[in-house]
Amino acid sequence: MNERDPSESPVVNDPDAVHLIVLTGMSGGGKTVALRALEDLEFYCVDNLPSTLLPQLVDATMRSSIKRRRIAVGVDVRNRSEDFRHMPLVLSELAGKGVQVHLVFIDCNDAVLIKRYSETRRRHPLAQRGVSLADAIVEERRLLRPLMAIAEKVIDSSDLNVHQLRRLIATGYAQTTEGLTLMFQSFAFKRGLPLDSDFVFDARCLPNPHWDPKLRPLSGKDGPIRDFLGTRPVVGEYLADTARWLDAWLPRFEQDDRSYVTISVGCTGGRHRSVYLVEQLAAHFRASREGVLTFHRELE
Repeated sequence: MNERDPSESPVVNDPDAVHLIVLTGMSGGGKTVALRALEDLEFYCVDNLPSTLLPQLVDATMRSSIKRRRIAVGVDVRNRSEDFRHMPLVLSELAGKGVQVHLVFIDCNDAVLIKRYSETRRRHPLAQRGVSLADAIVEERRLLRPLMAIAEKVIDSSDLNVHQLRRLIATGYAQTTEGLTLMFQSFAFKRGLPLDSDFVFDARCLPNPHWDPKLRPLSGKDGPIRDFLGTRPVVGEYLADTARWLDAWLPRFEQDDRSYVTISVGCTGGRHRSVYLVEQLAAHFRASREGVLTFHRELE
């Protein structure tokens, strides 16, 4: 068992180096969520890559016209078991060439895994004919034990929801991006404030598409909602004022050596106004910086 504190963020302090994050762990533990969080941080992400191809992937991305210095790869039991025996040697060789290698293992207790598979009705990759889900999980633990033993970071997702896991991954590796990493998230006031917010903006004063029966089922990502809100002058003023305020004050946080800031925008139901504003604000900041993430709490 890795004795590193699971809540401790890894040291990732050289943004000019090539960073390779290898995500592995129990199926159903949240590897896909973690990989998406890294993709939002501008990592070049590949899922289910055989370990023997990792050196070629690193070489290919560095030789391309747009050099990629941040790479994330998902590895799990869909690959052949011999891949796991080769992984330590492959990672050691890459580290010897100057690549900053980070092996992250996402764990989860058996009872929670069984519950998640029951709720999603997905089939475990090792649950073939005659093999129960419980037996498949036991076998997966056996196969992955060598990787868990050498992991730089072990995350137990048993008590984490999607939002918490995504934030944990993003904050842990935000330092590989240049400057401040921003998380824009939408939420519904009726379901409570996001406790991880650094700034909260209230959009409940804006025109509400909810009252139009044709628009109600949609979200702020959909064209009709964008048209509805984008043509309202008051929405444009709210968006411009918010962006201007953040443009003025976020550099102060960068000067204070902050690496991660969460900006939350709320409305009544968390589907229309807040989602629209989050998407617009994220687009505004992506035009001038890396490491801009979005998360829609009520849409996940």
